[in-house]
Amino acid sequence: MDELNSALFQFVYQWNGRYFLLDDAAVFLAKYLPYLLIAGFLYFAFRRKSRRARFLIFVECALAVILARGIITEVFHFFYHYPRPYIALNFTPLVAESSYSFPSGHAAWFFALAMAVYYHNRKLGIFYFVCAALISLARVFAGVHWPLDILTGAVFGVLSAMIIHKLLKFNITMPPPIAPEGAPA
Repeated sequence: MDELNSALFQFVYQWNGRYFLLDDAAVFLAKYLPYLLIAGFLYFAFRRKSRRARFLIFVECALAVILARGIITEVFHFFYHYPRPYIALNFTPLVAESSYSFPSGHAAWFFALAMAVYYHNRKLGIFYFVCAALISLARVFAGVHWPLDILTGAVFGVLSAMIIHKLLKFNITMPPPIAPEGAPA
C-alpha cells in the first residue's frame, strides 16, 4: 500500500515547480479556496427565509465538520504519527503545515461540508464535492499530503455528514412527546 501511495504522490507532485501558474493555482486551491467555500456556505445557509431552516442547515453542517475534522481526524493524529511528504522526502512544500499527515483534516472538513450541503441542495452539493476534490488534489500537489491521507479524510468527512444527517433527520421527524393528562398543552 505504501508503494501505491508513494507512486500516486510522485505522479501528482512531479508537476510541482515546472509552471509557476500551476504552482500559484495549487496554492490558491489549497490555501484560499477553503475560505471562499465557507463564505459560500454561510451565504447558502443564511439566505433561507425560515429561521428554523437556517438553524438546521447550519447545525447539521457544523456538527458534520466537527465530527469529521475536530474529533475523528484528531483522534487519528493523536495515535498515528504519519509524517507529511515534505518531511519524509525532505523538500520545501508550497504551503506550510505542521501537524501529522494522516488523515487529511482539510479533506475531512470539506467533504463533510460538501455532503451536508448536498443533502439540502444537490446541484450546490456537487459543486462543493468538486471543490473539495480540487482542494485535496492541490494539497497533494503542494507536497503536504499523501493520496491515502486525502482518501481517508474524504471518507471520514462523507461518513460523518451521513451520520449527522441521519441522527438529526431522525430527531427532527419524531413526533413531539405526548403531554401527561392534566398538563397544559
